Formats: sequence, C-alpha cells, structure tokens
Amino acid sequence: MIYTPGVAKPDDLDWNDLRFFLVALRSGTLAGAARTLGVEHSTISRRLAALERSLDAPLVIRRPDGLQASPLGEKLLVLAQDAERAVLAIEALAAAERKRIRLAVPSGFTAFFSAHLAGIQHDVPDVSLELLSGSRPVDLSRGEAELALRIGPVADEDLIARKVGDVGWSLYAAPAYLERRPAPADPRDLKGHEIVGYDTTLAAVPGAQWIEKHGAGAMLALRSRELADMVAAAAAGVGLAVLPCILADAEPALRRLTDDVLGRRAISLVYRREMLLSETARAAIAFIAAVMRKQAARISGMKPATVASSPPRGRRSPGPP
Repeated sequence: MIYTPGVAKPDDLDWNDLRFFLVALRSGTLAGAARTLGVEHSTISRRLAALERSLDAPLVIRRPDGLQASPLGEKLLVLAQDAERAVLAIEALAAAERKRIRLAVPSGFTAFFSAHLAGIQHDVPDVSLELLSGSRPVDLSRGEAELALRIGPVADEDLIARKVGDVGWSLYAAPAYLERRPAPADPRDLKGHEIVGYDTTLAAVPGAQWIEKHGAGAMLALRSRELADMVAAAAAGVGLAVLPCILADAEPALRRLTDDVLGRRAISLVYRREMLLSETARAAIAFIAAVMRKQAARISGMKPATVASSPPRGRRSPGPP
C-alpha cells in the first residue's frame, strides 16, 4: 500500500497527479508507468503518494503481480478518465482556436481574399483563415476578430496598424447604363448622370468625396453603405459609380471610364499587440502582408485589368480631391 496518512487539505489536489494515477493503473506497474511517461519509477511512486495525501485516502495497492486500485481508487479511476477526456477536449479546442484566425475585411473584399485562401493553406497549413466582411468596423479589443484590414487612418493607439498598400478609386459604369447615357467626357463633371452614391457613414472615403465634389447636377439613383451592393447596382446599370478599383476592375459587367485614379486611401492590417505572441497569428500577418504587396498595383488601380476603350475617356485628372 502506497498511502501514508497526512494532513494535506483537499484543495491541495494537483490535477497532474491524476495523470500519473491513470497511467500507473493502465500500465499495471510503476516501471511500466515510468517507461510510458519517460520518468524514473520513483517519480511515479512519489506522485501517487502525493495524490493520496491530498485526498487523505489510499488509492493504489501494491501486489506482487503489479498495482491494483483500492475501492476508492476504482471510483476515482472513472472520474479521472472523465477528467482526462475533458482535458484532451480543452487542449484540442485551444489548438483549433490557435489555428483559426479571423480576418475582417471591408465590404466586397471577400472575393479578392478568397482567391488567395488556397495559398495560405499551402504555405501555412497550420493556419485556418476565416473571412468576415462588412462595412461596420469590428471591435478587435472585444475579440470580434484577430486581424482587420482598414481603409484610412487608424486612431486607436492600443492597436498596431501596418500599412500594406493604397486602395485606388475610379469611375465605372455598365454597358446597360452607357446605352442610355453617353459616358461623361470628363469624370470631374457628372452633371445629368445617375449616380450610385455612398451612405453618409462612408462620407470620408474617396468615392464619396469625389461624388460630393464633382456630382453637382447628377441624380442620386441609389445610396448604400455596402461596397458589394454598390458594385452590383452599378453592374446592373443603375448608374455611374466611383468604386475601389480592386473590386470594380474584377467585375466583368463594369467598364472603367478613365485610366485615372480618382482617389486613394492607405489600407492597413490592424491587430492587437498581443497577437504577435502567437506564432500562428504572426504567420497569418506575414502571409496577408505578402499577398497585399504582390497585388499592390492592382489594389492601387494603376494597372487595371480592363479599361474601357469605348466610350471615350476623360482628360487626365489632377489627382485625388
């Protein structure tokens, strides 16, 4: 019998001792448990004695043919096995969460990043990247996401904002709209045209500012706060739209009406400082930054995938408003 009466309190229980208890009874001998755990057999004996002292009751009986559980040990064995399963489930859950990285992207950017998801699965197989899209900025401090791409300045000093490029805006329309109205000769004069406009919450983005400055005399056909919906409306021929080139150049139903980039804003990868402590998060940050660098020209709008050869293009613009 290993048990030696003591005065330890129940709250002195060391959960790790339960693991030694389980392995000892499964192995049947101290030597077998020691081989399984890679320790000396005296360590097994010491940990079993510590568990018995903490519970103030005998749990294991030594016999010539090996170890046997006491009556209380038999009951404890069942609970210890349940505890082991719970610990393994906790470890598996934690491992899955470490691998899962949620990246919040501006509305409409999901398709762009979806095209690169296979790359992260190939280059960084331990990372599971989950995309969250919407116009409302996620609250990183509350854990709504681990990483976020944000257009424009980031004022929160508790967050790290790493610039990964510049997003360019230009003027677009669908052939269905151009059949109704000729394209403007100058993108700075949108008078007489129907416009797909921005919700007031997006008044600071370049597209909204361009329309505000150059849209006198135009009719607002639709207003939205979701870029994906604005692209869809413009593609359906609702009206002209000043859109991020990264989205609109990829839409086959839209024509870019000028080579000029009508506005730019920096885009940053934003995250909490403690994210750098996670190897998984660092790998995701590096991958996303590399994707943005590789696609920098496309994102900036300087090298569009397609530029309308007809209808006529406007004169070169002086740049962002």
